[in-house]
Amino acid sequence: MPLTVDGRRGAAVHYDESKAMRTFATLISTVLFTASWALASSGFPEPAIDVKPTPGKAQKAVFAGGCFWCTEAVFEMIEGVTNAVSGYSGGDMATATYEQVSTGATGHAEAVEITFDSTKITYGQLLKVFFSVAHDPTQLNRQGPDRGPQYRSVVFYIGAEQRKATEAYIAAMTKAGAFDQPIVTQVVPFQAFYEAESHHQNFCSRNPRNRYVQAIAAPKMDKTKKQYPGMLKR
Repeated sequence: MPLTVDGRRGAAVHYDESKAMRTFATLISTVLFTASWALASSGFPEPAIDVKPTPGKAQKAVFAGGCFWCTEAVFEMIEGVTNAVSGYSGGDMATATYEQVSTGATGHAEAVEITFDSTKITYGQLLKVFFSVAHDPTQLNRQGPDRGPQYRSVVFYIGAEQRKATEAYIAAMTKAGAFDQPIVTQVVPFQAFYEAESHHQNFCSRNPRNRYVQAIAAPKMDKTKKQYPGMLKR
């Protein structure tokens, strides 16, 4: 196995075969992935049910939609988001490390904890961004070239309002035919969020020339700019 630099570990490591092939696989599969996803997600409903704003008190949302580098990068662009942190949710603290989560056997999903000012951006609007540009919610236990339950689509709702808003939005997307395939996003109660290792944080902004970032994250960021110019930080 070749010696290379794994950006997720921030050190020289030996890739196993699947890791070594990831870059090359993404360059091929991302063409079909991005094209079909762009066509499917061209029209999205506005959230009919939302979480009430809490002036003076930040709200949080926890979403999982494939590689957390990409999800974090998208939400960092959105006005009203004060912080987006990559991490793990769905499993326990003892297994909340990249090496263990990558096995797909921990129950964790790569997730992002979003802290936001609900007077500037609502939970419902974040849901719209999550489903329309941050990931493809029709892919089961994968996202593009990344495969395994750690890359599944999940909304970890915090409280009854978030659950109601999420379920209503998924129902609205289904009714509107936003996707050609069924939405497979899990909607489960939030239990805990474990921040990922430091070298995973702000990865896309720190490594814009990384091949994975260019192939997978950059198109999502570009799509966010084109689809939601009025929601971007200035």
